[in-house]
Amino acid sequence: QLQASGGGLVSAGDSLQLSCTASEGTFSSGTRAWFRQAPGKEREFVTAIRPSGFLDLYADSVKGRFTISRDNAKNTVYLQMNSLKPEDSAVYYCAASLNRVITSRLRDRGAYAYWGQGTLVTVSS
Repeated sequence: QLQASGGGLVSAGDSLQLSCTASEGTFSSGTRAWFRQAPGKEREFVTAIRPSGFLDLYADSVKGRFTISRDNAKNTVYLQMNSLKPEDSAVYYCAASLNRVITSRLRDRGAYAYWGQGTLVTVSS
């Protein structure tokens, strides 16, 4: 139901924008998020955004460089990634919940029932 796109190979310092569109159903009342998984590592939280778009949360490692946004009319969430670093290289997964996720669980993979297939981001030094 979730289709992520926009990944690719870039150089350090470059920018990329990822998109995640829901092909079925609507997640306008739910929280949307991005996670990432580097080779040999666990999937980690990157950022999340509430249904209204007024509250977003970022992992410390991406704060100030990444921006999440959403367009409920298009059922799409975006991840603008600036000043990319080699350590940002990973498969990026979008996630969604049908309902609002409480603050204490925004970083919890288990709070999101719907996942995209992942899009690979590779940042060369």
